[in-house]
Amino acid sequence: MHPSISRPARHTAVARATLALCAFTASAAMAQTAPAASTTPTAPPTDITTSPALSEVQVRDTPATQGYQGAQRNTAATRTDTPLIETPQSVRVVPQQLMEDLGARRLADTVDFVSGITRLNDFGGTWDNYAIRGFSNTDGGQLLNGFASNRGYGPQRDVSSVERIEFLKGPAAALYGSSEPGGTLNVVTKKPQFTPAHKAGVQVGGQGYRRATLDTTGPLSSNLAYRLNVAAEDGASRTALVDNRKMVVAPALTWNLGANTVLNYEAEFIRIRTPLDRGIVQVRGNVGALPPDRYLGDPSRDNLHVNGDTHQLTLDHDLGQGWRTRVGASYRETDLYGSAVDLTGSLQADGRTLTRRDSWRSLPARDASLQAEVEGKLRTGGLAHTVLAGVETSRLTAAQDIRYSSLASQPFAIDIYNPVYNQPVGNLTPGFDLVDRTRATGVFVQDQIDLSEKWKLLAGVRFDRFHQDSENRLTTTRQVQAHSATTPRIGLTYLINPNTSVYASAGRSFRPNAGTDESGKAFDPQKGQALELGAKWQSADQRLNASVALFDIRKTNVLTRSPTNANFSIAAGEVQSRGLELDVAGQIDTHWRMAANMAYTNTEVTRDNNPALLGKRLLNVPRVSAGLFAIREDQAPWGGRYGVGGGLVHVGERTGTATDAYSLPAYTTARITGYWQIDKRTRLTLDVHNLFDKTYYTASWGALTVIPGQGRQVVAGVQVVF
Repeated sequence: MHPSISRPARHTAVARATLALCAFTASAAMAQTAPAASTTPTAPPTDITTSPALSEVQVRDTPATQGYQGAQRNTAATRTDTPLIETPQSVRVVPQQLMEDLGARRLADTVDFVSGITRLNDFGGTWDNYAIRGFSNTDGGQLLNGFASNRGYGPQRDVSSVERIEFLKGPAAALYGSSEPGGTLNVVTKKPQFTPAHKAGVQVGGQGYRRATLDTTGPLSSNLAYRLNVAAEDGASRTALVDNRKMVVAPALTWNLGANTVLNYEAEFIRIRTPLDRGIVQVRGNVGALPPDRYLGDPSRDNLHVNGDTHQLTLDHDLGQGWRTRVGASYRETDLYGSAVDLTGSLQADGRTLTRRDSWRSLPARDASLQAEVEGKLRTGGLAHTVLAGVETSRLTAAQDIRYSSLASQPFAIDIYNPVYNQPVGNLTPGFDLVDRTRATGVFVQDQIDLSEKWKLLAGVRFDRFHQDSENRLTTTRQVQAHSATTPRIGLTYLINPNTSVYASAGRSFRPNAGTDESGKAFDPQKGQALELGAKWQSADQRLNASVALFDIRKTNVLTRSPTNANFSIAAGEVQSRGLELDVAGQIDTHWRMAANMAYTNTEVTRDNNPALLGKRLLNVPRVSAGLFAIREDQAPWGGRYGVGGGLVHVGERTGTATDAYSLPAYTTARITGYWQIDKRTRLTLDVHNLFDKTYYTASWGALTVIPGQGRQVVAGVQVVF
């Protein structure tokens, strides 16, 4: 364990203390609770003065933002209060309504209903890893309220405290710095409300699933409001041999310091205990050689802890006359630690004996960010401008302490067709002992110009300077590098009418490459460039929208084998992703709402020094994928209100390895859902996931392992408003 970034011993104590404090706060607020209100958050009482510029802080759920289409303005795509119909970028917002209808518990439960999103290796079920338009957004491609939220090995995102998820397609580096060119997602959390609202829920399902949630909000005084979200879960497992548990506590406070100033504090404490479940192995290219519930680790010691503590503080101030400022800070501390049996060996010639390694790991990280920005409206030469300028600085320290047993002396062989568990613990020796420190500072400016009533121009640029210090404690070596990057973007939108637009955009991105070449020189960062053409439409009442986009993305400086020394790499590779995406979501009529998506994504390695990779598709990315979910609501003849719906998800065939040694077959899964709103306070729900118990594989890991999807699961629940 590293003295520079040790695993906090206070984790359990902090969670318990926080839960006790928040429970006390909530109980104090409930003592003031007015008669039962709707669960839909509303604005503060009229005696609390708030500024229109601060509407993001005081979340309002109006009829125009209900349903499946989500928020149609004020998203992370521009960081300004801009309608999406005028934004020259494909943006899909997944709102709380869709998450509730899907019975979503994790971020992973929503991505199938957004075009161009692909599931990737999830590190044995411990983290979120998705490709957007073919490129993984694991490191730096996820935001929480506009702050980086997935650097390091943090826990999977639980949606108990999530208001909406914004999928920003294409490069986002002009506003957010280091990232992949395929896209970025921003999670927006539920904010405190000045109207009391309290809801609790319980779910019970197959495969050992149990979950309880609490969402409570209300005023603590005339200018101070709280919100508390809690979730406790005993998760479903694909095998009865292992189990996983999760606890989430997310308190928040909003303090109106005056008519034009709001201070917001949000925290999140996550504790997860889970096995390192790498899945099953393919045998001579046959991914279905083993049943999907076969477990190849060791239940006696597969025990990882994944913890995450996040604190965010923002101060918003309305300067008047169309100008505002915002300053914020985020601190995130994560750790993944514990023992496991790794499937890092090989399958022997008999096709049934698998060698493995015993392991112990600790992967702690600390991530701190500061942001400051100013936005204003002005006119020059008869043109209206919305100008945004800001600065961001961050410090990230991440460590890896991993210890393995020897494959040669302790192979931990297991018969994949007749596994025997509880083998003796191996003798562990250090395999990795690394500490990486990254400092980065970025400055950005953006101008949105109303060229006319119909033509809208967006132009922005960000300049980043970053410094990396990588220390290998096993070899007592250190690599230091510093780079700078400039990432512009430009987009033009034409409004055919107030509800229909077409746009074109171009942007660049960058992402640092770790390590050095054979001469000891640091690699140049990976660079991406993207072109996009698209069209958007929304109904007159803004309750239904659709978008279509064509894109062409190229990423250069991808690491590839050195032509002069195969033991080293050079930054000379290139990959490409081109495709078409379509999303439709919203309220069709009084009774029906739906969300549908389709994507064609053609990825290819266009330049590489390894002939075996040239021309191959990117790992785990299907050419064709699609999703559909719809629900019908009406008054129930027997009283109350009901909803009945269902959905389909299709994922095409994917390559299982970078060299296309085997493939993951295409699959289509179905689901049904229903609810009965007995009265204003009580709702019963029933969901059947993977209705036909389809055997499928979500992703691969390495040349050997494939990850089975969840089998059929029936989940019943009850929600009570009080």
